[in-house]
Amino acid sequence: MRFLKILFLFIVFQASAQQGGMWIPSLLEGMNEDEMQSLGSKLTAKDIYDVNNSSLKDAIGHFNGGCTSEVISDKGLVLTNHHCGFSQIQSHSSLENDYLKDGFWAMSLEEELPNEGLFIEFIVSIHDVTDVVLKGVNDAMTEKEKQSQITKNSNEAMKNWSKETWQDVKTKSFYKGNQYFLFVTERFEDIRLVGAPPSSIGKFGSDTDNWVFPRHTGDFSMFRIYADANNRPAKYSKDNKPYKPKHFLPISLDGVEEGDFTMVFGFPGRTNEYLPAVAIEHITKDYNPTNIAIREAALKVIDQKMKESDAVRIKYASKQARIANAWKKWIGENLGIDKSNAVEKRREFEATFTKALKERGLESKYGTILPEFDKLYKDFSPINIKRRNFIEVFLVTNELMQMTFRAYQVEQTLIANPQNIERAKASLIGRLKSIHKNYDVDVDKGVYQNVMPLYGKKMDASIYDKTAFTNLESALKLLEGSAEDVIKNLNNDAAYAYAKPIIAEFFNTIDREFQQKNTPITALQTQYMTALMDALPNARYFPDANSTLRVTYGQVRGYSPRDAVYYNPVSYLDGVIEKYVPGDYEFDVPKKLRDLHKTKDYGQYADSNGKVPVCFLGTNHTTGGNSGSPAIDANGNLVGLNFDRVWEGTMSDMNYDPEICRNIMVDLRYVLFIVDKYAGAKHLIDEMKLVHPKQ
Repeated sequence: MRFLKILFLFIVFQASAQQGGMWIPSLLEGMNEDEMQSLGSKLTAKDIYDVNNSSLKDAIGHFNGGCTSEVISDKGLVLTNHHCGFSQIQSHSSLENDYLKDGFWAMSLEEELPNEGLFIEFIVSIHDVTDVVLKGVNDAMTEKEKQSQITKNSNEAMKNWSKETWQDVKTKSFYKGNQYFLFVTERFEDIRLVGAPPSSIGKFGSDTDNWVFPRHTGDFSMFRIYADANNRPAKYSKDNKPYKPKHFLPISLDGVEEGDFTMVFGFPGRTNEYLPAVAIEHITKDYNPTNIAIREAALKVIDQKMKESDAVRIKYASKQARIANAWKKWIGENLGIDKSNAVEKRREFEATFTKALKERGLESKYGTILPEFDKLYKDFSPINIKRRNFIEVFLVTNELMQMTFRAYQVEQTLIANPQNIERAKASLIGRLKSIHKNYDVDVDKGVYQNVMPLYGKKMDASIYDKTAFTNLESALKLLEGSAEDVIKNLNNDAAYAYAKPIIAEFFNTIDREFQQKNTPITALQTQYMTALMDALPNARYFPDANSTLRVTYGQVRGYSPRDAVYYNPVSYLDGVIEKYVPGDYEFDVPKKLRDLHKTKDYGQYADSNGKVPVCFLGTNHTTGGNSGSPAIDANGNLVGLNFDRVWEGTMSDMNYDPEICRNIMVDLRYVLFIVDKYAGAKHLIDEMKLVHPKQ
């Protein structure tokens, strides 16, 4: 196994130079820095990442492990997406204080709302530890032996790394296990909700517009980081003070126009840019369609119930958004792969790779990789689909089945280690309380009736009338007594008795077979990554996303998704009004916003044409996890807030195509306009540093 010399690596397959790629910020000097500047950037690599001085990376925070956020004032004010803060907004909402419907704005520090469990994590420094982590690892080892050695070395590296007492360290694999980096981090856990627009602004267009341009969504929310007296991370305390950041982003009032440089800086979650053609075909032709069908069946029930009841709407708003987001993304992914002829193009690339192996005398070493992929995926495909379908039914869409799944895990723990009863019970109690906080039996029963047949199991809706799990108080009674009592109580419950054999099949057969068949594919993917760079050493490769801090750069650009259609790169408030449907849950527009548009009361937030920009497009290569990422201009100022991709470009997780892959960003002038003119929260505007870099 070899590690990679990053300076010689770049993008692969169809992505052209200066388009695509998710780059490690500590390694931008040289080719990446030159390319950014050729696109219009005036930033140096050290402006972006510097360990010894404040730099842009010090303003970029990992928001609750799943999104990105950025600091926009010297008082720890933070900006992220509305959908990233959605669960926190929901948790503070009630029928009396419906912050989802009406929005929320703290007019003083005292009114800001704490959020238990929410955190923002910053990267202090990044270090290549490949030699340390791969020490003693060789090709004679089995995959299990390799992983054991890597884990041991990684743990040792983290244990011995010098850091401050309030800091943490983590190691991450890059290039399919060919390289490893260590990250020193600081995690802040006192994060308070400052402001959020109503969902009619922050979620405008909802499912219909999701992943589709033109977007007109003000997808933002605001939080504040609090720290202890020494400005260090601390648990919530009324004595904590607003955090003084090492760096915060100034905000440009000059906005963007087509051709402008944009850099998106954030924590992209997961991509698979180096999959073989057979894998892409499996995902889009077999794997995605079954999961799309399950989520569609669940959404049919949830959407209808949310329209019928405000109480249900508040309870299920966050769940519905989570389920719908991937559902529509997968549909777009399939469309994009088909439209771009990605599978065939990948096969053409594989022919080039095979030819290169022969020319470089590497055929005996790597020539069996692609045929082996074909063989492995043929065997792997059915179990991969079955396993994911189970997860969709039991862990994503149906809450009763989720409760029985967690109960099964507790039973297995009690059988193996009855002395762990208190810990096992506490874990399940926490799960049950979390689910029941926003639970409706009728909604869940309807979901169960729709999704269970798609998993191929006989449905028995009567279990909802017989089970204790649909009521929190009765569910908790199942956990009273000794380990034997708990096991007996669970097995006497109708829903648990129904679900137990299905869950047991998952653990004892399905998941085991999946792991058995996935392990050689993972190992082969690592070998393929090495082979690519041996066979095509002059190509440039970026590491797949893995929830670590990355830079992606591009320009503001429109695009043509199909014949005779072209999307301009900027949408405006005019478009919000054009889409307005009174009383519609997706396209209603608040009266105050309509009035501001009618009177053209835009303040300093209109562009040179007198219109308020809402969203804009860029060629930045983004994915899940980049939600909330700052869009930064050529001078290091904040111009946008990344929140989406175009539908045809969601395939970029597997196949970035610069012709149709675009990310969608909220224009910061729209954010400021809503905060100032709509919400009347000018005190927040006064905290920020507003600049005019183009004047």
